[in-house]
Amino acid sequence: MQIKYATPSDAPTIHYLMIKAFEEYKDEVPLSSALEETTESITAALEDGEQALISYIHDEPVGMIRFRLKENGIYFYRLSVIPENQGKGIAKKLLKSLEEHAEQIKKTKVLCKVRMTVPKNIKLYNSLGYRIYDEELVYKPNGINIKVVSMMKQL
Repeated sequence: MQIKYATPSDAPTIHYLMIKAFEEYKDEVPLSSALEETTESITAALEDGEQALISYIHDEPVGMIRFRLKENGIYFYRLSVIPENQGKGIAKKLLKSLEEHAEQIKKTKVLCKVRMTVPKNIKLYNSLGYRIYDEELVYKPNGINIKVVSMMKQL
């Protein structure tokens, strides 16, 4: 497996991977905002400082993670592995690569937010040393609130 840094020209690949991975949440209320993103919105984000890593098996993209550098660390989101490749350690390898990147650029924390309705993701991050440090209610414009946990790994 290879992991490469994305460029804005990789936005269609990132969008494809994200939509495939987030399809399993299409019936969540409210709908994940990941499913509302477009190639154009991802391109714009990448041009505005967002970064991403893409995982390939035999030159086929199978997963990705998007992130931004923050003062206190690296904040990641939209970790995506296409369904037929889930359970093969791809997410763990992406996170490991992200943590190595953080250490190279002298960041000491990796952070994320996770919906409490997705315990498998909380369990995955816990297994890799991430700990919950906050819980909050995110208020959406449609009046439906989402319970999320903030998680962090100290490097």
